[in-house]
Amino acid sequence: MIDHTSIEAKRLKMIRKELRYTQSAFAKILNIPSTTADIERGKTKIPGFVVIRLMKDFNINPLWLFGESEEKHIEYAGKNISPKVITLDTQTHENILLVNQKAVAGYAHNIQDPQWYEQLPAFTIPLPEYRNATYRGFQIEGESMFPNIRPNEWVIGRAIGSVQDIIDNRVYVVVTKDSVLAKKLKKLPNSNILLTSYNENYLPFEISLHEVQELWLINSKISFGVEEDSNSYLLKQLQDSMRDLKSQINQISKTD
Repeated sequence: MIDHTSIEAKRLKMIRKELRYTQSAFAKILNIPSTTADIERGKTKIPGFVVIRLMKDFNINPLWLFGESEEKHIEYAGKNISPKVITLDTQTHENILLVNQKAVAGYAHNIQDPQWYEQLPAFTIPLPEYRNATYRGFQIEGESMFPNIRPNEWVIGRAIGSVQDIIDNRVYVVVTKDSVLAKKLKKLPNSNILLTSYNENYLPFEISLHEVQELWLINSKISFGVEEDSNSYLLKQLQDSMRDLKSQINQISKTD
């Protein structure tokens, strides 16, 4: 049976699957009533406003969408990755919103919802280092950035407006379509960025620039428990290793 589905319908479906959206969720993002099913089946043509939305939000090249180019994504140099929502205090100064570990789970999916931001605690820092820019606080989960950033510590990041402003080997909070990560970044020639952890147990990996929604250059952090021994984590690892070794020796002794 010959498939008469247009190339643009097939590629719209490809984009949706790559971004891991359901047909109804993708329709909501693209302002399409109901789902994208009719477009993907070729029953309905792609409206012009959808093409614009794909180009604006996902950097999809319209020529690629309609089979006229092999370049899937348009040039990233001018992509806007500035904050989608900011809040102001009673003196109309920008707040520093705090995104704790619980809120991080929903941050990427609510990035353009002003009402969602109202649940986040906010404060200001009356220091010159925090003027004339937008800042946001994120609580770090996990040990991928240890020892520089410990689990549960807070980092303060300054908003980056364009991917052109990325400085190699600096640490950023990277907001993608479905995650919030603290990583050291490096731009690559293939329009990707390399994300690296301080903890060598976590391997570096690449993502495409079109996946990035926001970038926050980390310039400070908030720590608690400063009296704790900085070597406590390494000591715990050593103790765990010794226990594992002892267990293995015991197992060998039992088999002899």
